[in-house]
Amino acid sequence: MVKLSLKVQSIKENASLELNQRVSEAVRHGEKIYDLTASEFPFKPLPAFVDQIRGELNFLKSFQYASPLGLPELRKKLAGYFLKSRDLDLGDDQLAYDCLISNGSQQALHNVFGGLIEEGDEVIIFAPYSSSYPDMIKLYGGVCKFVRSNIYDNFEPSLDDVEELISEKTKAVVINSPNNPVGAAYSSFWMKGFGELMKKYEHVFLLSDEIYFSVYYYDPKPTYFYQYYPELLGRTFIVDGISKSLAVSGLRLGYCFGPIEGLEGFSKLQMVTTSCASSLIQRSLLNFDFSLFDSFLKPIKAHLRTNAEILRYYFREGNLSHAWYQSNSALYFLIDFSQMPIINVFKQEQEDKRDYSAKICELILEKFNVAISPGVDYGAPNTGRISLVLEKEPFEEAISKLIQFLISD
Repeated sequence: MVKLSLKVQSIKENASLELNQRVSEAVRHGEKIYDLTASEFPFKPLPAFVDQIRGELNFLKSFQYASPLGLPELRKKLAGYFLKSRDLDLGDDQLAYDCLISNGSQQALHNVFGGLIEEGDEVIIFAPYSSSYPDMIKLYGGVCKFVRSNIYDNFEPSLDDVEELISEKTKAVVINSPNNPVGAAYSSFWMKGFGELMKKYEHVFLLSDEIYFSVYYYDPKPTYFYQYYPELLGRTFIVDGISKSLAVSGLRLGYCFGPIEGLEGFSKLQMVTTSCASSLIQRSLLNFDFSLFDSFLKPIKAHLRTNAEILRYYFREGNLSHAWYQSNSALYFLIDFSQMPIINVFKQEQEDKRDYSAKICELILEKFNVAISPGVDYGAPNTGRISLVLEKEPFEEAISKLIQFLISD
């Protein structure tokens, strides 16, 4: 009998896991499944990038270790791209910042949490949140403090609620904009207010997860607190990567932009976990034109926008406009079951506050072969996350079935 560590045992069961296994099994047996759980684009990457990878196969260095921080030339290039894409001009202060290249944005997040958190430190995260945040924080001994939001506030957390949770024990605040699972970015008004608030608490670090930055399909593009208050960059770490920008999630190349002294410390953690990110992919990016990100994503954004419009149409047709909001970025939309007639099938009494998202998602799969992710995994009880990446025709079929189910009681 293998006795697992308490830290591993503390990692919560994912409500989507069993559902995804059932979907995979059904597909293997030839069943038609409308899979609305995807977290990646089902599109081929740019041929120009594939050619760069192919060209690097002829060089020995493409198969050898890189520095734990990443190739110096690529770090400089990524830092330049980051500053340009976020409309930042740091002047001479830019010398105090750098990039740490990791095996995907997920490892970049681990590096930041592992490099900052001491046992008992508190980390504030906004719900709904990316499902892995709480487990990563707990693995390093941190304590999660949650700020809830809802559809009526466009899923923007109350800044008063944020300030109420800040204490001497607060080590960091985590922001994910555009947000997974909501599929929307926080407004510039909110970001300005958040930046103003965080100026007051100099002991608090800021972690901005921007992996979906480039995937906005309605203007304006996402903005961030540090654009209004650049002085906050001295204690801010920004995570991004190429997974979404080039539809290459399996190549695992992410990076963290931030103060050099912090990144050098984080690289020690990376050195004893994975040593370095893939040398082949790093070298393939050295001569790749980053301006191609926009042209590659243009038809993908149009596709996401079309599916978002389909959602709006069917919500209105089903008299569910009160439960609809305008998604504008990332790949997702969060359906609030608590605002639907179907919730009454599950609630034991009017004041029943228990979560039924997993059971509802199981029933949707069983009756209509439509797979969606239970929102409880994302800190959003009685909701379901759907992905907008499915092709237009099957997506519309799936949403039509889904809405008919949600309005039934």
